[in-house]
Amino acid sequence: MTGSPITPQNERSTSLMDNLLGLLRIRIKRGVNLAVRDVRSSDPYVVVKMGRQKLKTRVIKKDVNPEWNEDLTLSITDPSLPIKLTVYDHDTFSKDDKMGDAEFDIRTYIEALKMNLGEIPSGTIISKVQPGRNNCLAEESTIDWKDGKVVQDICLRLRNVECGEVEIQLQWIDLPGSKGL
Repeated sequence: MTGSPITPQNERSTSLMDNLLGLLRIRIKRGVNLAVRDVRSSDPYVVVKMGRQKLKTRVIKKDVNPEWNEDLTLSITDPSLPIKLTVYDHDTFSKDDKMGDAEFDIRTYIEALKMNLGEIPSGTIISKVQPGRNNCLAEESTIDWKDGKVVQDICLRLRNVECGEVEIQLQWIDLPGSKGL
């Protein structure tokens, strides 16, 4: 064998890039009719988890229809892992209350990304995902070609709570040096 020996640190960073397919930008748009957890309202924020990654939005005070319009970015190594979204009510003096959760799958979105779309008009629907027992969709979700990007708008119905939905949008970011799709 020729060449210099690989140190464990170099090995680790190389394997992360080798396994990294790209980045998934999740825009947490807004909450609709979220549960009341304080006296008359709630102070909601969203936590997104995938594998060991955990990201959260800012807290919006006293609003059951909050507008976050906040981007959270996950590193994707295994697109078959579900993404879990949980809404919490921020409390100053006690443990934050859960306001429901939802899970969504990105496999259909990843399949749409792999298509060679080239010269199709902006606004073209590439694929549709129907609500069903095995997902948390509140309504049909479309995967669209918008301005040269594959975008999926999703409305998630929260589980384990009396009411509430969260609207999100998925967008893919290719990373130079990553494995790619």
